[in-house]
Amino acid sequence: MDKLRVVLLFGGRSSEHSISCATAGGVLGAIDRSRFEVIPVGITRDGAYILETDDPARFALDPAHLPEVVDNGTRVHWPESTASRELTVTDASGTRSLGDVDVVFPILHGRFGEDGTIQGLLELVGLPYVGNGVLASSLGMDKHFTKTVLEGAGIPVAPWVTVTRAALAADPELWQRRTRSLGLPVFVKPARAGSSVGVTKVSDWAELDAALDVAFAEDGSVLIESGVVGREIECAVLEGRDGTAPRVSVAGEVVVTGREFYDFEAKYLDAPGVELVCPADLGDGELFELQRIARRAFEAIGGQGLARVDVFLTDEGFVVNELNTMPGFTPISMFPTCWLNSGLSYPELITELIEVGFATGPR
Repeated sequence: MDKLRVVLLFGGRSSEHSISCATAGGVLGAIDRSRFEVIPVGITRDGAYILETDDPARFALDPAHLPEVVDNGTRVHWPESTASRELTVTDASGTRSLGDVDVVFPILHGRFGEDGTIQGLLELVGLPYVGNGVLASSLGMDKHFTKTVLEGAGIPVAPWVTVTRAALAADPELWQRRTRSLGLPVFVKPARAGSSVGVTKVSDWAELDAALDVAFAEDGSVLIESGVVGREIECAVLEGRDGTAPRVSVAGEVVVTGREFYDFEAKYLDAPGVELVCPADLGDGELFELQRIARRAFEAIGGQGLARVDVFLTDEGFVVNELNTMPGFTPISMFPTCWLNSGLSYPELITELIEVGFATGPR
């Protein structure tokens, strides 16, 4: 059988650039080379597409030196129309062909990649790709609209308000009333960012303005969300094959013992105070209900490919916190860990995602 030619697309313009690079390093090290030929394409922080080195070690997640895509002077060019699937690259010696592409694996976190923008580009040139389409990616990236859609589907979410700087300036008393009606603590989050970037836990209203400044530095729209008391549970979703229902993994639990919350440092820089437990200690009925909610949430946004659904298990039941359409994908991330404990290894998971994306074809 001929190998599928896969473009691994990573880096990007968002604040999660380094996490995307680390994810790509994990995939480069585990992808089945007997089945796939990889073309690593990096996106620099200012948006240039370059031909990267196929070296997993170069993108290892080192807290002292986060990996990144550095401009090496090459420029990768997408097909000129849907009549071709040929990629080309220009370097100091001229322009040459990289051959036809079978499928693109966009491992991009945050804006300008996870939010439907790259997916739209790939659809314009007619290339098959892994993961969610334009609409689901856009919905999943924006926490306000994710919550709005899930709430409309009857899925419980934490109470919230969404605000812009202009709205705050126009009627500060109104927004103060709306915000304080949520009670303390609240979490202040950029509407379109992930990996806990720009997130602050506010336990005193005197801290709110500073928290808003941090969040507005990431996005022009900010959520102020009621703090939920409960266990932090996550599970992974894969698109079903041949029209079958989405598949949902066992659950993992984030146990926070010495930090305010599961922040960026704890997720990626090995900061203490957090333990990841998989599988989570849930009863059969609890796991069944969690998987039902995760499947319903995935379907509500029109999910394809994959997602991670994050919930709180409270005394009253499950409350969905977020739905991530391109979750962290390093070998130790919760998404692959949940599938590993469900019987699907990391290399097998990569193969599954690529094969489903290829079978879906141009959208």
